[in-house]
Amino acid sequence: MRNVYLDYSATTPVKDEVLKEMIPYFTEKFGNPSSLYDKGLESKDAVTRARTQVAELINAKPGEIFFTAGGTESDNWVVFGAAEKLKSKGNHIITTKVEHHAMLHSCAALEKEGFDVTYLDIDEEGFVDLKQLEDSITDKTILISIMLVNNEIGTIQPVKEAAAIAKKHNILFHTDAVQALGNVPIDVKDMGIDLMSMSAHKIYGPKGIGALYIRKGVSIANYMYGGGQENRKRAGTENLPAIVGFGKAAQLAEENFDSHVKHCSELRDYLRDRILKEIPDTRVNGSTEHRHPGNLNVTFEYIEGESILLLLNQFGISVSTGSACSSASLEPSHVLSALGVPVEMIHGTVRFTVGDFTTKEDIDYVVDNLKTVVGKLREISSVNAEKGW
Repeated sequence: MRNVYLDYSATTPVKDEVLKEMIPYFTEKFGNPSSLYDKGLESKDAVTRARTQVAELINAKPGEIFFTAGGTESDNWVVFGAAEKLKSKGNHIITTKVEHHAMLHSCAALEKEGFDVTYLDIDEEGFVDLKQLEDSITDKTILISIMLVNNEIGTIQPVKEAAAIAKKHNILFHTDAVQALGNVPIDVKDMGIDLMSMSAHKIYGPKGIGALYIRKGVSIANYMYGGGQENRKRAGTENLPAIVGFGKAAQLAEENFDSHVKHCSELRDYLRDRILKEIPDTRVNGSTEHRHPGNLNVTFEYIEGESILLLLNQFGISVSTGSACSSASLEPSHVLSALGVPVEMIHGTVRFTVGDFTTKEDIDYVVDNLKTVVGKLREISSVNAEKGW
């Protein structure tokens, strides 16, 4: 049986070049980067090199990159760090209804402590309304956070324009770029970003390592306390092999950016065209133009997306019904709900994400089996195009 992985937005395999770079730091190059003898200094140099590699991918300075345990920690650090540092100025945060749960749940925790949070709406393609953003600003607003690329529908937000609004009002601007890194061009200087969350395992690096970009001159409270690692901003012995892997993955992402985007977008469009042409009663969610190059979010009417997922799995095909971080939940997607998709259609939605190792033959195999799966499920469904919902 063929195995086809189409869930690259959930996680990616570690590339051979990345793994090769990491392995020595599990064995002979195991020194603590804080130690002053040669083994420690060797490890410290490796961390410095990785910091530079990540910085170069987003046009930042190495000193503006702070390693974390992943995108979730980076988001939490921003929310709670800004709240603590700026609480004397205000207690109002602006974000969107379609953020990752790392952001939404952090904001909800602050609301319990008396903070006010405005959750911006999105339109039918998933874009925020910049006018609503500006109208929501008060003299108590201390942070605006808008994700660069949505993890479910792939819509690319107008972050540069949103950051300009924040700057005009002297408000910190953060973007969650976990899905964007390596998939859309990012220049933190040109885009006016103050804070940005990143993760390695979305760009063919290891899990358990991420980073927070903090623009020079921006100050937020520390999130973890202990030793003096990460310029005394994030305590804890560095995850050396993972940091080295993140650096190498970032280097490869920069070097291969154009070919990666071309490869993924062509296969995504081929998948989209075949599905829409060959399977009736389907619709694509999100923007058709400003979209993650590998993301395709499709609603199959009259059937359950979870059933599609489980039956495709029997053919060796891996896809998702939404964010991998909440795919076990029976709650309808908060992203598709904000998009205005009816609940019954939300439950019939599948996210396909292609990546560097996806082939045209993989897409053909998926669509051929998808047609069979959808056909069988609709045969036994109590609703259909003739009966309606």
